[in-house]
Amino acid sequence: MSFTIDRQSQEELNLMGKFRQGSVYSLFNQVRTRSGEQLLDQLFKTPLMDEKQINNRTAVFQFFQQAKLQFPFDPQQVQLMQEYVDVTGEKGPLITLVNILVKKTLSSLTRDERYKSLIQGLQASIVCLKKCQGIVELLSRQEGPFRQRAAEIKSLLDTPRINALIDTDIYANITVKKIAESDHLLKNKFNREIRTVLQFIAEVDVNIAVGNVAASGGFSWATALPKYSNTLQATDLKHPCINGAVGNNISMQENSNVVFLTGANMAGKSTWMKTIGISMYLAHIGFPVAAVSMEFSVREGIFSSINVADNIALGYSHFYAEVVRVKNAADATATGKHLLLMFDELFKGTNVKDAYDGTLAVTEAFAEYQNCLFIVSTHIIEVGEALKGRKNIRFHYMPTVLEMGVPKYSYRLKEGITEDRQGMMIIRNEGIIELIGH
Repeated sequence: MSFTIDRQSQEELNLMGKFRQGSVYSLFNQVRTRSGEQLLDQLFKTPLMDEKQINNRTAVFQFFQQAKLQFPFDPQQVQLMQEYVDVTGEKGPLITLVNILVKKTLSSLTRDERYKSLIQGLQASIVCLKKCQGIVELLSRQEGPFRQRAAEIKSLLDTPRINALIDTDIYANITVKKIAESDHLLKNKFNREIRTVLQFIAEVDVNIAVGNVAASGGFSWATALPKYSNTLQATDLKHPCINGAVGNNISMQENSNVVFLTGANMAGKSTWMKTIGISMYLAHIGFPVAAVSMEFSVREGIFSSINVADNIALGYSHFYAEVVRVKNAADATATGKHLLLMFDELFKGTNVKDAYDGTLAVTEAFAEYQNCLFIVSTHIIEVGEALKGRKNIRFHYMPTVLEMGVPKYSYRLKEGITEDRQGMMIIRNEGIIELIGH
C-alpha cells in the first residue's frame, strides 16, 4: 500500500517540479549529480508510511547536516563513470582485449572517438573510486546512522582486485592489456558492485544537499509517531518557500482532530493550510521542516481542496467541481485510511445560504472520522457558531487589524472565531461606490 496524494493536491501544495517557480522540490534540488537528482526525484515521489523508516532516514540527513561534509566528487567525472559502466561489457577478457585493440587502431587511423571515450570513462571511474574510498574511510569511523552503510561500501572497495584497480596510476602509460583487464573488471566481473558504489555516491549527494538546506534554512527534523496516535504538534511552523514567513503553532490529536479556521480573505488562511500540508508531506519523506519542532502521526495520504477550478472540458461549473472534490475526499475517508484532509473556503461557487449549509454539513460529517486530521477554512463565521457544541473541533482565526481605516494582516493565528467583517470597508476604501455613481 502506498501513500495517497493526487495530482490536484500536489499542485495546490506546489510540491513537485524542477523548473516550477517556488516549488518545494526546487528548494531541495541542490544536488550535484544527475544520479543524485534521480534519487531525489524518487524520494520526493514515494513518501514513507512506517515511523521507524521515516525516523531512520531523518537521522541520516541530520547526521550529514551536523557533519558539514563537502561533496568530494567531480560531477562530470561521476557522469562519465556512470556512462562508462552502463555500456554492456564483452563476455570474456580475451574478447575485451581484442575489441579494445580494434578501437585503438581505428582511433589512430580515423576519427573514431570510441577508444578515447573508453579511456576517459576508465580514468573517471578510477578517480571516483579513489575518492569514494576516502569518504567511506571517514564515514565508517564516525558513530551514527550512516556508519553501517559506509562500512558496507568500504568492504566492497577493499576487495583485492578492486583495491588494486583503485591504486592504478591513471596518468602513467598503461598497457592495452591492463586497460582490457580493468575494463572487464568494471563492466563484467564487478559491475554490480560498481553500480552499488554509484548508488552510494548518489546517496551521499542527496544527504549532503538535504543537510545543507536544513542548515541554511534553519529547519528542524520532525519526529514520526505511529498512525494510531493521530497527532500533529508543531511549534513556529512556517511555509518553507516563503522568505520571512510568519510561523504559527498547531496542536491536533484524536479528541481534537478538526481545526475550523476563519478569517477575512487575504488574512492568510490558504497559506497556513498549504504550510501544514507541505510540512506533513516533507515529514513523510524524512526531509526537514520549517519549524522549531514537529511531531506527527504517520498518515496514509493527504487530500486538499484549496484552489478548485471549474472544468470546461467536463462541463463542470466551479460549484460542481467543488462538490466532486468533496465527494472524492469522502470516498477516500470512508476507506478507513488515516488521512490529512484540508478544505479552503468550501462551496464558494454558490450562494451564501447554500455555502453555509454545505460547509456545516460537511464539517460535521468529516468530524466523525476521528482517525483523520481535518482542517476547514471559511469566512462564513456563522458556521463556527453552529459547531461550537462539538468537543473535537478547535477554532482558530487569522485576524485583521485596521490601521487608519486600512486593513492589515499579522498572519498570527489566534484561538476562537473571527469577528472581522471588513468586506464593505475594503470596497469603500477602493472608492468603488463612488466610481459606479459617476
